[in-house]
Amino acid sequence: MKDLTDQQYRAFCQFLEASTGIVLGENKQYLVKSRLSPLLSRFHTESLDDLIVKSMSPRERELKTAVIDAMTTNETLWFRDVYPFTLLSEKLFPELAKPGKTLKIWSSASSSGQEPYSIAMTALEYQSRKPGALPGLQIVATDISSSMLEQCKSGIYDSLSLARGLSPERRSQFFTPLAEGKMQLQDKVRKMVSFRPFNLLDSYSLLGKFDIIFCRNVLIYFSAANKTKILNQFAGALNPGGYLLLGASESLTGLSDKFEMIRCNPGIIYRLK
Repeated sequence: MKDLTDQQYRAFCQFLEASTGIVLGENKQYLVKSRLSPLLSRFHTESLDDLIVKSMSPRERELKTAVIDAMTTNETLWFRDVYPFTLLSEKLFPELAKPGKTLKIWSSASSSGQEPYSIAMTALEYQSRKPGALPGLQIVATDISSSMLEQCKSGIYDSLSLARGLSPERRSQFFTPLAEGKMQLQDKVRKMVSFRPFNLLDSYSLLGKFDIIFCRNVLIYFSAANKTKILNQFAGALNPGGYLLLGASESLTGLSDKFEMIRCNPGIIYRLK
């Protein structure tokens, strides 16, 4: 297979950033090749160059969706970094969950569903310790990839996915075994999360307001200008005193002044000013 020309790679980078906000950077041709090559036979296309040219045409909606899905599908794991979920149980649920109040949480780039379902399992464990707590909890999970969202809704995971961050206790407590080593999340977990397609560069007005927003290990893919835009929109989507959780290596420094940093032990979270 011919490699991508430099000119076509640059054009594709501009197209991807305009469509999704994701900045590929220099010399990531290998990533484009590995992600998009499986689409060649599916769309009866001879070369990557041809595939990319077609995907940028307004008429080729199905191909454009498939290309964006392929480029935005990221690896994830259960209870990633552990501390955000400990903070939910030990700090955020007790502080924000008031009697008669619906607590709303947004998992803003849910990928294959491990993050929002980890939030749901954390909430169920909290409720088992404190019966009657979190009576109106709503977890909204969004992702730009429509194929990922369909996978999320099924709640079915293979043995490789299940091995990443999920304890045997949680596996037996929240999953039902299926054939071929796969397992499915029980209804009590799945019904806690609503999934919907969403692009973080779009308007947030239709999503409503949240008490907690997870945007972990996502902003690293955006330009500084788009990071600032997204963070300011998050601020507008939070209720007073709401919290934003970023990835362990991510920071708001130089990007937004709408949050105050709260040092926890371990971890850092950001509270709306």
